[in-house]
Order: sequence, then structure tokens, then C-alpha cells
Amino acid sequence: MSRRYNESTPRPAWQAAGAIMKPAILLLLVYAAACAQTAAPSKVILNLERSPYAKLHNVPVSAVTITNGFWSERRKTNVEKSIPTMLQLLEEHGIVDNFRRLSGARQVARQGPLYTDSDLYKWMEALAFVLETRRDARLEATFDGLTRDIVAAQEPSGYLNTYWQGERKVKRFTEMDGGHELYCLGHMIQAGVAYYRATGKRELMDAGIRFADYLIRDFGPDKRPLLAGHPEIEMALIELARTTGDRRYIDLAGYILRGDGERLKLRPQQMSYMFSGRPFTSRTIVEGHAVRFGYASSGATDYYLETGDPAFKKTLDTLWDDLTGTKMYLTGGIGSRSAGEAFGDPYELPNAKAYTESCAAIANLMWNWRMLHATGESKYTDVLERALYNSANSGMSLTGTLYCYRNPLELSAETAGKIRNPWYTTTCCPPNLERLLAQLPGYFYSTSRDGLYVHLFDNNTLDWKLESGTPVKVAQKTGYPWDGAVEIAVSPAEPVKFNLYLRIPAWSRVTSVSINGKPAGEKPAPGSYLAIQRQWTAGDVVRVVFDMSARAVVANPRVQENYRRAAVERGPLVYCMEQLDQPQDAPLEQIALKLTAHPDKDFTAELRKELLGGVVVLKHRGVVETPVAASLPLYSPIDAADPRPGKAVDLTFIPYYAFMNREPTGMLVWTPYFK
Repeated sequence: MSRRYNESTPRPAWQAAGAIMKPAILLLLVYAAACAQTAAPSKVILNLERSPYAKLHNVPVSAVTITNGFWSERRKTNVEKSIPTMLQLLEEHGIVDNFRRLSGARQVARQGPLYTDSDLYKWMEALAFVLETRRDARLEATFDGLTRDIVAAQEPSGYLNTYWQGERKVKRFTEMDGGHELYCLGHMIQAGVAYYRATGKRELMDAGIRFADYLIRDFGPDKRPLLAGHPEIEMALIELARTTGDRRYIDLAGYILRGDGERLKLRPQQMSYMFSGRPFTSRTIVEGHAVRFGYASSGATDYYLETGDPAFKKTLDTLWDDLTGTKMYLTGGIGSRSAGEAFGDPYELPNAKAYTESCAAIANLMWNWRMLHATGESKYTDVLERALYNSANSGMSLTGTLYCYRNPLELSAETAGKIRNPWYTTTCCPPNLERLLAQLPGYFYSTSRDGLYVHLFDNNTLDWKLESGTPVKVAQKTGYPWDGAVEIAVSPAEPVKFNLYLRIPAWSRVTSVSINGKPAGEKPAPGSYLAIQRQWTAGDVVRVVFDMSARAVVANPRVQENYRRAAVERGPLVYCMEQLDQPQDAPLEQIALKLTAHPDKDFTAELRKELLGGVVVLKHRGVVETPVAASLPLYSPIDAADPRPGKAVDLTFIPYYAFMNREPTGMLVWTPYFK
């Protein structure tokens, strides 16, 4: 296993002693060190233990057990229905046979678009994260069988891509703006690394290493130019470096992120579309393909975590401000235009035409997870939670077998029936959603040199250790996100002083915190981590109560489609109205909210255990507007055209993530309002 260390990295003891040891003894020590690493890989989403610029570090996915609550049913459905049925569909549509075809195991034509390899890899990564929380011989056998099919198709050089092998071999790496070769490799590496961490088996990861080494040999400075038309490889290479200790993969990721579009003579529109081809640090605005933007930004953050390059941090901060200030949906979704699956202009956030691809919401979440670990700032967790509970969560049906590629904020009855489907020719979103749910336990906590961070809330137990080495157990009991009360029992193996960093969401206007029944001294500030420093002993309990009042929010007036409209939130959830919940004489296009000076009192929360898997709905006494727009001429005097409140009507709001889980019906997030 090749290793390279920079000057700031401590040299291993065996390396320092190598000058005076016999070669045979040295080789034995090297082998023993490699075996030790293989025997106990860290089962984390990001292995940041040795990342010099990471302020926080991941807790293993296996260290957190999510118990009965909001996410447990979603995760159970994911394992029992989503993951198995998706493999069946990948088989039925020939995606797995694309590999068997190359090895001669199947005599079939290649199926699907050029990027289908990544769909299988992403599915395998989801399975690997399931295995990180529980070993299962049957699931491992499935993964191992697929790995054999994949490796059998790999060329001796290390190259592997079912679209660019065979008759298209002469064209490989000639269409890097859209060829997806590095994108597919990135997902293969990530699946291999995740499975290695789950099981210690490294056959797929080694296949990814062979391909990555092929790139290092033939591409880069003073060699053939290389870029990632669809970013993904950057994250994978850096995670591979973190796993193997080989610095070359970080260097290759840096080369790709710095861009080489001039040498490839790419057109400006290509460079904008793929978010590559020119230096990442030259970016000043969010533009282009939304998923590619999110993946490139995630890879750039990974690069910063390893190098501390200030130019990357400055660019990341600039882009984050632009995204969250002018181009992100209330749901945490990103990407407003169907053309190019791209961002629009600032404040261009249409509702019915919103593209908001599920993969883009996940990319937003992934980027904010990395920014959180680079800074320790809660604003990134707020965005992560928003995307997780809303735009990503809506991407998979409650049955676990239907998926949204798009996640619009408004639907007509005619279009609603087409929004959720079991299969897409471009099948990137379903396995991505499955992967997210499988790795979800790893997002709840992080550690730092001085304590433990609590990011998300649901019933769960943590069994891990502080960075000082002291074992600690944490147990959360809560009805979140329906109930704002959370009890957090902290039980270190021995009395120990450390900081418990408790996240106070920005949406919670008033939060109370007590420790063992006594109020905490510091008043919690919305949008922060409350640092509770004390000598912790087994049985200590922190109780936090978040403000779960319903909130009516408005958009910046420059978001033209939402002018004089309001949306409703409660806790981390965005709410919407579906037509089938409203009175028959109250069509969505005529409904308006009637808000007072105290919007939190304008809505009543009601738990409906029988509805949509058990949700809290919001009731509101609104109005049906008159005159009806359809009865007006195309143009009218302003006094005739201005809608006026009509009769009062009882309106019902459901969580946005649960839309279109019953029957085709209209849906609306942003609603006209009167005050």
C-alpha cells in the first residue's frame, strides 16, 4: 500500500527506524501496520481524524442507534423495501449486465445512459452503510457477488467504465465535459471505501485504487490534462487518501479542482454548466448545474480540510452566502431551472417549475456537513437540517418504492400524478436517497478536542468516546419534530469535564435548557451551539425545549412569484396544503391566509396518528378570495382586479415532505395572505 506524507505529518516509527533495520524486518512491520489498518477501519461518513483543518470529527455510523421515532420507520422501509426493490430494477434494466457483458458472462447490448455505472455504485454504497450498522451475511454476499461482476470487467490498466470500454475505447477521456468517467469512478471509490469500513473487505476499494493510480500515471501536470465534467471524483479521492494514507490522491483532487479548461479549449457555456474546467477559486457566484455545484463545493471543502488553502475557504464562504442569500428554496432544495438542471438568476425561485432535484438537496446537505466540520458553526447545521427534513425527505415516498426526481413547491392535480415514479432512465436520485437514509446515524453527533456536539434530535443512543479517550454514552428521548422537548442523558464511563455543545436551531425563537432539573445559566441564542461545560457524571440529564409555534414566513420581495404570499413552518418542517384536505368549495388557487399580528396564534397543531404515517397537521381559519380570477377579463382596473377576502374557511396543512403520498391532487407551499 503506497503512502506519502507531507513535511508536517509525523513519520511512522517504522519509517524512522528503517535506516538501521534489515529490509526483511522492515517489510514485516509495514505489512503489520497495513493489516492493523485493515482490521479496524473507522465506520464514519468522513474520516477526519487526521485532517489538520477539521475542527470537528465524525462519530461512526455504527456508534449511533436510532430507536423508535421519526426516522426509524423511514430507515426500516429503506432496508426492507427501497434497497431490495431498487436492485431488482437495476437488474431488470440491464445496469448490472453492463458489467457482465464486458467479462463475457452475458451476451447482451449495453443498456442505459453513459452514467449508469454510478447508479449501481451508489446503491452499493447505500448497502455498505446499512452493513456499517449491522452485519448481515446475506447482504454481504449480494455485495460480494456484484463486486466480482464489476472487477471482472476491469481492464489490466485499471480503467473501468462500461460505456467507454469495447467499441468506444478510442474515445475515452475525449469528452470530459459530459463523459462522466470520473463521476462513475468517484462513486465506485466511495462504495468501495464504505464497504471496506463496514466489513474490512477491500476488493472493490482496490479496484478503485487501480483506476486512480492509472489516472495518476497518465494525467496531471506535464501529462494529459484531466477534468471532471460532473464533480464527484474530488470527494472520493480525498476520502481514499484519508483511508489509505496516500497523499497523491489529495494532490490529484487538487489538480482537478484548480481546473485546466484552457488547455482543453472548452466553450464558456460548457465550463459554467459543469462547474469545472476553470479554477474553483475563481468562482464568485453560484451558477450552472445544481448537483455539480454541490458536489464540487463538497470536494473543495474536503480539499480545504486537508490543506487549509485560504483561497478555497474564501471561495466557499462567498458561494455559501450567495446560495443561502439568493438561490436556495425554503425547503433547502437548490436548482430552479429544468434547462441544464441549473440555478437561475438571484431570487429566481419559481414554485411549480422548480427543478429542485433530490440529488441537489442531498448535495446541499453534504456540503453543509463538511462546512460544519471545518468551522463548528451552527448555520451549516441549520441548512443541513432544512434540506434533510424537507427537500431530501420528500424525494422518497412513504412506501419507499416511489421517488421524486423533482421536488416542486406547487403542483396542479394534472401534474401531481407524474411526480413520483418507481424508475427513471436517469436513476441517480433513488440510490442517493437510500444512501442518505442508511448513513443517517452518522449525522447526529461529532466530537472535538474539548467535547461532544449534538447536531440533530430524535430518539437514539450514542455509544462512543470523547477524544480524550473516555467512553461516553448519550441517550435522547423526544417526540421531535412533532414535540420540541428533548431529554439528553449523558453517561461518561467516569466523571469527566468536557463541553456538551447543544445545537439551538435558528428557527427556535425561545429555547429553555435545564441540567438535572435546574436551569442552565446561559440563555440559549437561536442559531448557535450552547456550550455546557461541567463535570459530567453518569445519570446527568439535559432537558431542552424548543419553540414549536407555527411560523408564517415571507420571501424577499425580489422573489416575484412569492410576493404577497406566505409559507408556514413548524419546527424544522415546511408545511404545504393539498387540495384533498380542503373544503370542496375552496380550490387552492382561491385560498388565502388570514394572519393577525401574532401569526403563531393563527395556527393550531393537531396530531393525526392515522395520517401519512403519523403527522402533526396545522389548522388555520383562512378565507376563499373573491372575485374568482377566472371570471375576470385578461386586464381590469386595479380596484376590480384586487382580490378581496370572501367567506371564512378551515384550512389544513401537512408537512411538505409527505406531499403526493395519497392520490393525485394539487399542492401549494406559498399562499396569498391578508393581514
